[in-house]
Amino acid sequence: MGLKLSLKPGEKIAINGAVIVNGDRRTEFVVETQANVLRERDILKAEDATTPARRIYLAVMIMALDPAARRQAFPEFERRLTEFAGAVTDPGALSLCLKISAAVANGAYYRALNACRSLIEFETERLSHVA
Repeated sequence: MGLKLSLKPGEKIAINGAVIVNGDRRTEFVVETQANVLRERDILKAEDATTPARRIYLAVMIMALDPAARRQAFPEFERRLTEFAGAVTDPGALSLCLKISAAVANGAYYRALNACRSLIEFETERLSHVA
């Protein structure tokens, strides 16, 4: 069985880089073949990548959506992740960096995005203590 998706009215989804917008009713469909799929809530616009963890997420997201762009996006991902890992000492955050790196190395981009979301949460917590 493929990937079953349920979309809310007006919800967007990216499949292999093509953005699809649902109509005015809830819709369910199944993607039966291998495809790069991201829901609207998982898509980060470049202008919203305003923090180090979000920049890591953006690079991984680009690699997840566009196999042709992976070669170009990987050095940015690698640089951002290395900078982040070099700036933190928290074992949990460093563990997340390792998970992200391993997932990307294995081509498990959605798993890497999940770990990136946790890294963004860590960063948000830390930044809220600074402000």
